[in-house]
Amino acid sequence: MKSMLAEHPSLALQRRIEALKFTKLHRRARVVMGTATFFDAFDVLAIAYVIPVLIPLWHLGPKDIGLLISASFVGQIFGAIFFGFLAERIGRVPSAGICIAIMGVMGIGCAFAGSFQTLFAFRVLQGIGMGGEVPVAATYINELCSAHKRGRFFLFYEALFVIGLVGAAAMGTLVVPTLGWRAMFLIGAIPALLILIGLRTLHESPRWLIEKGKLAKADGVIRAFEKAGAPNAADVRSDVQYSDATPASSDRPRSSWKELFSKQYRRRTFVVWGLWVCVYFVNYGLNTWLPTVYRTVYGFSLEDALRAGLVTNIFSVFAVILCATFVDRLGRKVWFLLAFSCAATPLLVLATSHTPPAAMVLILTTLSFAFVTTNSMMVYLYTPEIYPTRIRAAATGVASSMLRVSAAIGPVAVGFALNVYGVSAVFLLFGAVSVIGAILSFLVVETRNRTLEEISQ
Repeated sequence: MKSMLAEHPSLALQRRIEALKFTKLHRRARVVMGTATFFDAFDVLAIAYVIPVLIPLWHLGPKDIGLLISASFVGQIFGAIFFGFLAERIGRVPSAGICIAIMGVMGIGCAFAGSFQTLFAFRVLQGIGMGGEVPVAATYINELCSAHKRGRFFLFYEALFVIGLVGAAAMGTLVVPTLGWRAMFLIGAIPALLILIGLRTLHESPRWLIEKGKLAKADGVIRAFEKAGAPNAADVRSDVQYSDATPASSDRPRSSWKELFSKQYRRRTFVVWGLWVCVYFVNYGLNTWLPTVYRTVYGFSLEDALRAGLVTNIFSVFAVILCATFVDRLGRKVWFLLAFSCAATPLLVLATSHTPPAAMVLILTTLSFAFVTTNSMMVYLYTPEIYPTRIRAAATGVASSMLRVSAAIGPVAVGFALNVYGVSAVFLLFGAVSVIGAILSFLVVETRNRTLEEISQ
């Protein structure tokens, strides 16, 4: 204990965070935030299963359809950036709560929309909540973890996003034909609002509290986790006296978006932005265009095309579980490189054939999508790891806005390639972007088994 007395109080608290065992409080945080992330993903994809019903009902044209699809992504860009910075000011848990409330309330608004214009407006507003929830929640889960097996703990949480996409696909095929399109929005909205009850049981991130100089509160949170890890032990006390008047880091710079482009973090910022763009260009591109390719190129019925897309998404869940199991053994850099390479290879094989058989397309694109999906989860793990606490949520929010850029650019580029050069060019485009991602992986900073404070130095 004498060694702790010689330390700055904030360093003593950080050491206690790293010494924590995984407890029921960690699991509760993963379940509550993970459930919110599940419904975030559900709400993102819900519109895809609503639009086919609205086309004849509201006489929607191609332009209207495109606007409805893009509406939530517009909101997500602003939500990711705004709530990332807000989480630095008011904390991770309250920021996530506001995002979830917006998701739920606007989801109910979508369910009762009576026109194209009204639904468009509600989807933009709902997108603000959806865009903010995932990066803020990802930052929060990351900050609760110690260096040991942080990747495994986080990715099992993040897997709920992939499961949410699969759930939306499965639910859409069952609910919309029987209960109507409004039920799809209600299923995503009402449970999201109920999550707010569980959110009240979560502790604020102790790392954020330390950064803000709220050391006594951070001590209380850490003590709760320590007690949960040793319920039969005496109340954990420390000889260090913590006070919220004690500055956490008086010698550190204040939080500013400019720090993303400082000499220390500039390279990390551009590399991680590149990873986000490459990952989601391929991920969203394959997910949104494959059903169309099956229908227009191979003559699948609508049901068979959607069923093939569902199979592809289901296999991605198993890939994410595999990634969570091995990421702390292999490391972030190795997994990024491995997954991008394994995603690129099947796509480039398909690109060498003028019109590959449908079965070959299904098998190889499923394999490629599974690997690129693991990297879509990895960027949420890796991005919060490489920045200091003072800008962690903001940096993750800004980086995640890059996926919205990819979501906007990817489908347009794929549509052009398919129309002008054919299906082989589509696979060549996806394969080339995956190769670029593999090249960027060599520049990744390895974070495996390193504390967040050590990585950000």
